Amino acid sequence: MKKILIIEDDISIAELERDYLEINGFEVKIENSGRKGMDRAGKERFDLIILDLMLPEVDGFQICKELRERLDIPILMVSAKGEGIDKIRGLGLGADDYITKPFSPNELVARVKAHLQRYQRLTNKEKKQIEIIEINGLILDSYSRRVHVDGEEIILTTKEFDILLLLAKNPNRAFGKNEIFERIWGFDSLGDISTVTVHIRKIREKIEPDPPSPKYVETIWGVGYRFKG
Repeated sequence: MKKILIIEDDISIAELERDYLEINGFEVKIENSGRKGMDRAGKERFDLIILDLMLPEVDGFQICKELRERLDIPILMVSAKGEGIDKIRGLGLGADDYITKPFSPNELVARVKAHLQRYQRLTNKEKKQIEIIEINGLILDSYSRRVHVDGEEIILTTKEFDILLLLAKNPNRAFGKNEIFERIWGFDSLGDISTVTVHIRKIREKIEPDPPSPKYVETIWGVGYRFKG
């Protein structure tokens, strides 16, 4: 049984989410404060986290940032704020999805199932396919999901690693944003291709010696992105 943590300060919303998820066969735990939620996520094993943006003590952005540095599981951010900048910021910090309140409980369940299924497919595929790529001082190990640049280990989120691996496995080939989104998030994913731009920016900040003049991932204007071979 998949185990889900809900970090939500509105008890009625948290309990409604829990009820629908439990009906669909999930084990669900709830924490109503940001600090307690972050602590519990670090101590117990969960398969997915549903994270509210506006929380007491520590907000969802900070929690997402800290959890993503330690955990490689799907994080779904939930908020009553529908501003594009909040969505972009949340995705940039490593959230896998951003859902705006009010939403249908059935939609939440559908998204939870979609992200868990995709995560499982990726995990199973990686176990079967061990591949190490070395290009210009950058090393990607697809089995351990570790990245090194000039001997220094770089920590990437799940989606950042998947995008970089896709590009590095196809050096000198230009990928459009739509194609990257479909390959990494899936055809049936609920999301926005603007998240591809956000993830590319975060990848460059981590692996490029000079992000404005990328050594590895370059922009092909009017097309998308290409890994320099």
